[in-house]
Order: sequence, then structure tokens, then C-alpha cells
Amino acid sequence: MNMEIIGYLASALIGLSLGLIGGGGSILTLPVLVYLFGISPVHGTAYSLFIVGLTSLVGTFPKYKQGLVNVKTGLIFGAPSIAAVYLTRKFIVPAIPDELFTLGSFAITKNIMMMLLFAVLMVMASISMIRDKKSAAATKENKGFNYPLIIVEGAVVGTLTGLVGAGGGFLIIPALVLLTGLPMKEAVGTSLMIIAAKSLIGFLGDLGQFEMDWILLSSVSAIAIGGLFAGNYLSQKIDGAQLKKGFGYFVLVMGIYILIKELFF
Repeated sequence: MNMEIIGYLASALIGLSLGLIGGGGSILTLPVLVYLFGISPVHGTAYSLFIVGLTSLVGTFPKYKQGLVNVKTGLIFGAPSIAAVYLTRKFIVPAIPDELFTLGSFAITKNIMMMLLFAVLMVMASISMIRDKKSAAATKENKGFNYPLIIVEGAVVGTLTGLVGAGGGFLIIPALVLLTGLPMKEAVGTSLMIIAAKSLIGFLGDLGQFEMDWILLSSVSAIAIGGLFAGNYLSQKIDGAQLKKGFGYFVLVMGIYILIKELFF
């Protein structure tokens, strides 16, 4: 089967996982773009921001209608995150040299560094999905806002998003629960709003830096959004907790695969 056809089929998984388990889809976007569509990692991170941002934006509307988006919290967390992702895409990513350093005969390039960083984040995301939520539930009593930590966390997540093109829901959701006391369902809805805003604004920092394949971007985004609606429908019929754990193991295997591939092949 043609790799591009597999890529389009895999694009549906991006939205499907977002609709089914409320996150994790963005962690698939860069590997799909790089390994199935043959896009370079640097370009792939830019494309990922657009696809993830648009899919998350569409996913935000039903959550908002259900009263599961806390706009005030989203703005407080989102402001430093949006600034960080835009500045990272506009200034830091272009400033990274094509070849960073060499280890013997092995050269660590900008593309390899981005894929390795992404693989580490995939492993972190998988652990977050596999673990139970007892610790998150235990912090529900904490209703106070920890403003300094929220700002720092938002800036860190924004910088990571800018570097690897992933939405960072696995970092945002626990932070919203721990630092603002949001219930888990509301944290998921609010994180979609934050991911949409910072990803799309971060993508603006890439305009003029790269030649954009708008047909590919539109096609993958449309399929991911279709997957999102299918996931939302199926989420009413399937146990999301078990799915999330299973998806976490899948992401863990993918992360380890990328680490091995980039370092040894």
C-alpha cells in the first residue's frame, strides 16, 4: 500500500484519539508527517502546529457548549504559552544550526535533535496516559490559583510545543488540575482551547519561513477533524479509561521506536 494512503488513514487516528480520550492525538501528528508523508522534521513541526491547532479548535466547540471550557483559566495559562510558542517558532527554531555536534562519526543534526526530543516527550506522554488518575483526583480539593507556577508552566509548555509541534495536552491537563483545581473533564475541555490558540498562533511564526503545502495541510486536517467527530460519537459507547491506557502503551512503543531509529539507523 502506498505510504501516503497509509498516512491519510493514520491522520484519522489523530482526531479519533482526541475525540475518544480527550488528548494524545497531537503526539501522532509529527511521526505521521515525517515517516508516512516524507516531510522533514523541521517542516513537520510547523505542519503539526496547524493540524493540531485546527483539530483542537473544532474539538473545543462541543466542550464549550457542555460547559467544560473554563475561559478565564484558559486565558491565564494560555497567554504565556502562546507568547512562548510564537517566539520559539519565529526566532529560536530558525536560529538552531543544521548540525549541532558530532559524536565520533555520528552527527547530531537539527532534524535528529527534534525527533529525539519528540520521542522523549512521547515516552513522557505515554506514562501520563498509562498511570491512573488517583493523584489528579486527590488534588481536586485545591481550588486556589498558583499564578507564578501557572505562568512558568505555560511558558515551558509553549516552548516545547514550539520545538516539537505537539499540543502538550499531557502536560497541560495535569497542570490545570494541580495548579487551578479544575475537575478533570473541565481541564480536558480547557486544554483543547489552549492547544488550539497556541498551536495556530505558533504556526503564524512559521509563515514566511517555509514553503507550505496547503493541499496536504487541508487534507490531513479535514481527515483528522472527521476522526474527531467519530471519536466523540464512539466515546459515548466505549470505556475511555481503558482506551487511554491502551493508547498510552501504543505511544510508548512509538516513542521507543523513534529513539532507536534516529540513534541507530
